[in-house]
Amino acid sequence: MNTKPLILIVDDEKNTREGLARALRRSYEVLVAESGSAALNILSERPVDVMLSDLRMPGMDGMTLMQRALAGSPQLVCILLTAYGNIETAVEAMRRGATDFLTKPVNLEQLELVLQRVLRSRRAETENRQLHEQLDSKFGIENIIGNSPEMQQVFDTVRQVAASRATVLIQGESGTGKELVAKAIHRLSPRKHGAFIPVHCAALSSTLLESELFGHEKGAFTGAAERRKGRFELADGGSLFLDEIGEIDASVQVKILRALEERRFERVGGQESIDVDTRLIAATNRDLKKMVAEGKFREDLYYRLYVVMIHLPALRERKSDIPLLLKHFLTVFNQENGRTIEGFSPDALDLLTAYPWPGNVRELRNVVEQMVVLSRSQRISARDLPVHVREAGGPDGTLQTGNGTLEEMEKQAILLALKETGGNRTHAADKLGISRRTLHRKIATYGFTEVDGV
Repeated sequence: MNTKPLILIVDDEKNTREGLARALRRSYEVLVAESGSAALNILSERPVDVMLSDLRMPGMDGMTLMQRALAGSPQLVCILLTAYGNIETAVEAMRRGATDFLTKPVNLEQLELVLQRVLRSRRAETENRQLHEQLDSKFGIENIIGNSPEMQQVFDTVRQVAASRATVLIQGESGTGKELVAKAIHRLSPRKHGAFIPVHCAALSSTLLESELFGHEKGAFTGAAERRKGRFELADGGSLFLDEIGEIDASVQVKILRALEERRFERVGGQESIDVDTRLIAATNRDLKKMVAEGKFREDLYYRLYVVMIHLPALRERKSDIPLLLKHFLTVFNQENGRTIEGFSPDALDLLTAYPWPGNVRELRNVVEQMVVLSRSQRISARDLPVHVREAGGPDGTLQTGNGTLEEMEKQAILLALKETGGNRTHAADKLGISRRTLHRKIATYGFTEVDGV
């Protein structure tokens, strides 16, 4: 079986196409076509890896051929050749889908380098796509990865609830992937062709959030120079995702409750009621039931949101998924950075599995990206781990899984991250894969003081 890449050369000049074919047959399987129509016939019969096409040909030119070829084979790599090259033509060719653009007469050494580069990139894209498909079929859905019983239960609930119109509340710590779950519910639902509109509630004041959600009329407040649609309206026929819903003020909670119950609302400063068919998916890293008891969250809104509740486990609660996630992110960042790191040493894997991951999957992703970029060897070892990961399990990087609770390890990880960043809470939060607000909350919970260097 021939495993060489298949290249199709299209040129109306016989000498050019035959000369290129002779030069490339040493390393590739080669087919030739003397016209655009002949090339399309070949493409309809065989899966080609790369098409090298002259730009100017009688009948169908190379640009038209490329567009028609890509319409039928989106993964096809197209390289255009021309004796009349200029910057404008090259830019237009790339805009329409060309991977590269070479001038004639073709420099064979340059062509070989281009072919090696584009084929390497194509292989990486194919491998990454296949990995995602394999992971989704075996270990998750819609890029959410996990093989633990806890995550399998999440996947089952997502599949079951996606087809309904029910409001969904996703609860989980920062970095567990709540927005990914919300997107999965949307993409697996009959609303998948509608818009998915995310709103991060904690980032907006109550006044701005109300305008963002419900829109406003011209002149409704200072600076409202024109009418603006809100997110509820933009998500009509689709899904609206409200992240960190536990952070919103009572006045906005009332309007959200009414929009959910009546499926209508008024823009800020407006009189007209607007009807919408918007599915709401909400998420929080807070204990909403406790907030209801403390009078900080409306009870009626809580039960209106709590039609279906999905709990996303923290990464420390599903440690069996860590090797799978490490492999996935290693593949992703190898591809993005042009690296070929093969995996993790046993001591590195032990430390990564024992670490409590206060920032959950987001932190793990950040750590793998950092290690891929900075590693100087083909295998990531314990010395390649960030200090706050390496030392959280014990002094001097010694793994001590039997000494201390996960809470104590998390405290240690936070303190080490703050130490690494010179006490800068914003940078420490980035290292830990959590928001600055969450870091402040953990610092208060653990009672850290200036004596601790906080």
